[in-house]
Amino acid sequence: MPTDLVRWRPLASASLALRSPWSPLLQMVYARANEEILQMPPAPGPLSGFRIVDLTSMISGPMATVLLGDQGADVIKVESPGAGDLVRRLGHPRDGITATFATANRNKRSIVLDLKRDEDRHAFRKLVETADVVVQNFRPGVVERMGIAEDDLRPLKPDLIYVSISGFGESGPYAGKRVYDPIVQALSGLATIQGDRGAGRPRMMRLIVPDKVTALTAAQAITAALLARERTGEGQHVRLSMIDAMIALAWPEGFAAHTFVRDDQYTPRNVLAQDLVYETADGWMTAGAVSDSEWQGLARALGHPEWLDDERFRTPGGRVAYAKERLDQTAEVLKTRTTAEWLERLDAEEVPCAPILPLDEVFRHPQIVENGLIFESDHPVAGRIRQPRAAARFDRTPTTLDRPAPTLGEHTEEILREIGIERKAP
Repeated sequence: MPTDLVRWRPLASASLALRSPWSPLLQMVYARANEEILQMPPAPGPLSGFRIVDLTSMISGPMATVLLGDQGADVIKVESPGAGDLVRRLGHPRDGITATFATANRNKRSIVLDLKRDEDRHAFRKLVETADVVVQNFRPGVVERMGIAEDDLRPLKPDLIYVSISGFGESGPYAGKRVYDPIVQALSGLATIQGDRGAGRPRMMRLIVPDKVTALTAAQAITAALLARERTGEGQHVRLSMIDAMIALAWPEGFAAHTFVRDDQYTPRNVLAQDLVYETADGWMTAGAVSDSEWQGLARALGHPEWLDDERFRTPGGRVAYAKERLDQTAEVLKTRTTAEWLERLDAEEVPCAPILPLDEVFRHPQIVENGLIFESDHPVAGRIRQPRAAARFDRTPTTLDRPAPTLGEHTEEILREIGIERKAP
């Protein structure tokens, strides 16, 4: 297990290993990890020293700022009195901590401020004076009415990075609409791309992809803006919308038929894109053969070398044009043996393949265990929880879990003292 993972401690427990079909391997890995876990001295994350004031709620904003928090930034989550972020209540909360909230808001501190009150607005402005970044995802026009728009805060911190995340942008017919992830899936074409083959029923992704794509885009944009500020000394306003982030992500292959302007091909993406889910004698798997060598290997592994003489499948273009025929015959053959048997044959021919795992087997798979991706920790109010570490690994400035997701207003008095205000939290 790579030693740059051990700051996410404690790692997944040995009890998990004992429940796994790969128990001997897992126990060996955990034993090795336990030997290494105390050998790494503490080190600041790559964004240590930067302060992020986070006004966002739900997913698109909090998932952006949790990436920054994992990388060492001091993220201060500003929440309203009473309920705070709605995600605290979406699910089965344990004292205001749901599973989604725990993962999307770790490595943050929570302060409760009622920005309708003069006293709390004053505290917020004092907080902004200490910040490098302010992030908000209110609907367009709300921050202006609240007096916390970029123009209001720029005089307090001239080099501030101010980030506005919206559903559809600042203007246009949809700018003022309420938005959740499925609305963006519908408008961006994602539901059409995911739909049944041909002109069938559109389908939604079951993961909230537009929210998360927006979060990744925002986190990258924030770090780019901070880098630009290091070089120029100037802050700026970064604007992004969920619809822009989603269409930009989907475009390379999802809108390939519309990229060459004078050569639009009105073949729906869901006709060309196959799901590559294959039934086997004992379960499900996937395999993909794109290059000529992979196609040849697949034909040999499946025991059908005569497929290589089929003119329809001789070239990558032909295999796309006749995808349905190629995949249908592949599917019929794969039903005849177990997943493990096919994986062994396909691996021997270097054909990309994998079992389709149930969720409770994903984090027990030997590769996931070896990567040290999943760790367990004790939350002070939610109990024992399991989460993935930050995906990016830094060998000099490692990421870490410094703070579990906060309870509502947990750090209010602490943060107020830091900005020179001595009073009890509301």
